[in-house]
Amino acid sequence: MLDSGGLTPAPEARTIMERFTVSLDGKLLEQFDRYMQRHGYTNRSEAVRDILRERLETERLSGDETGQCVACLSYIYNHHERELSRRLTDAQHASHDLVRSTLHVHLDHENCMEVAVLEGETATVRKFADGVMAETGVRHGNLSAVPVETRVAGKHTYHQHTHGSQHPHVHSRPKT
Repeated sequence: MLDSGGLTPAPEARTIMERFTVSLDGKLLEQFDRYMQRHGYTNRSEAVRDILRERLETERLSGDETGQCVACLSYIYNHHERELSRRLTDAQHASHDLVRSTLHVHLDHENCMEVAVLEGETATVRKFADGVMAETGVRHGNLSAVPVETRVAGKHTYHQHTHGSQHPHVHSRPKT
């Protein structure tokens, strides 16, 4: 909501910012400033806010296995590893309710990168990701998850799938 001039948010839409002081030794501050430069930050406050958000989300996800999340699982694997491509595909099909989309990239003659977009119960997503990353031949696996609140969009709103089953239309909203 904007004020009558249309240039600034109305008072009820503004977030109150609190100031606090942080003391850092010179070496840590130099590292932080290089971090800011590498990531394109123009001020320390925004960099600190983003780092805090990331750390708090990581902590929330590790402590709250009961909620829902959306996640990105990325990993690199050697596609010449015996039966690995088939095992990975089988795992994705067995968890089709979690796997929303995948991207497969050929890096070179031996190595592929896959990215899987996942959505579901945090504990189930984490278990799936851990299983994929534990497969022999999978390297450099990483799971990035964001907790979400979900709701069904109306009692009678359904997606029709090719096999004739109906699934409710679900909205997921990040918690932060």
